[in-house]
Amino acid sequence: MFRRGNSEHERGQALVEFAMVMPIMLLLLFALVDFGRAFYSWLLITNAAREGARVAATQSPLTDVETRVYDAASALDAASITITTTNVQGPRGEIVRVNLAYSFSFVTPIGDLAALVGGSSISAPTITGQSSMRLE
Repeated sequence: MFRRGNSEHERGQALVEFAMVMPIMLLLLFALVDFGRAFYSWLLITNAAREGARVAATQSPLTDVETRVYDAASALDAASITITTTNVQGPRGEIVRVNLAYSFSFVTPIGDLAALVGGSSISAPTITGQSSMRLE
């Protein structure tokens, strides 16, 4: 007797195929989420360095530069941002530099997935941004 539709074997085959494809799809999803967050963090850090350099170029105190950097990167964890400045409060025409380093952290388990397949876990990257301007 001929039956239309899925037989027991075809339904089992679909379940096995789903079980094989699902880890790959999850890996792609995790990578997409963390890459998007890392790119957004890089944009914020780069902009915050530019904002800090602009304030430093007007010969403002270092505390004003740091405040402006933290305000520009307010969506990030301020404790994970390291600010390094050079030549603040120097003579006019000199270059002031603001360098930022942000310790990025993964929100998905993508850093630990490499350890599951026999490798070492992926460490979270440090995102850097830098800007320089002439002192006014």
